[in-house]
Amino acid sequence: MNNEAKPEASGRPIISVRNLTVGYGDEVIMKDISFDVNEGEIFVILGRSGCGKTTLLKAIIGLLEPLSGEILIDGDKVQPVAEGGSERVFRKIGVLFQSGALFSSMTVAENLALPMRQYTSLPEQTIEQLVIMKLSEVGLAAAATSLPSELSGGMQKRAALARAMALDPKILFFDEPSAGLDPVTSAELDKTVLKINHTLGTTMVIVTHELASIFAVTTRAIMLDSEEKNIIAEGNPRELKASPDPRVRDFFTRSAPQETDRS
Repeated sequence: MNNEAKPEASGRPIISVRNLTVGYGDEVIMKDISFDVNEGEIFVILGRSGCGKTTLLKAIIGLLEPLSGEILIDGDKVQPVAEGGSERVFRKIGVLFQSGALFSSMTVAENLALPMRQYTSLPEQTIEQLVIMKLSEVGLAAAATSLPSELSGGMQKRAALARAMALDPKILFFDEPSAGLDPVTSAELDKTVLKINHTLGTTMVIVTHELASIFAVTTRAIMLDSEEKNIIAEGNPRELKASPDPRVRDFFTRSAPQETDRS
């Protein structure tokens, strides 16, 4: 799979982060960072545990109010959920959380139908057809009537991915999608991500430190550093592996121990 050609991005920025500073109270996690994500990319935010990957993701999707700076998604400014957010922005994105976050009392089909019923006026028959179509895209059509507890960990992740795709978002965000999965199941999820990106052109933003996934799917990556509180490298992972910066090389060779992650 590592030899599979990556899709070409359009070169048009669909996410723009400008002079962003994020943190909790008086604690600054990332300071004055700027970068773009181009339309159609599989863009990875990587770095050692505790560097602020998930914190940055939360800010981009509006779950954490930045201390300063600006985030634009497809030209619209992201407003924090706590301040009412922006439905126009949220309709453009889907999020696969690390836990999957499926509603345990609902079937897989009901989980997928929920955002369609909440944010569209589609007739019920159309929603049912769309649910099966989304599940088919991730290879789970046969699991529509199952409860999340009846699925394996990998199937739960794919069901959560299908729900994230329910409203045909332009951008999908993933927070440690391989967490808790064995290597084979993780590789299957990587294939699903590539398939969606190739067939639908969906932009992907993935937070991860899993090397196998990084090399398998990434178009471009940024690497965060907890000491500098900024981006210390940007580019294709295969190029970053040969970086003259020992912090970047050490990440790809795993030559230093990792610390507990900041969630």
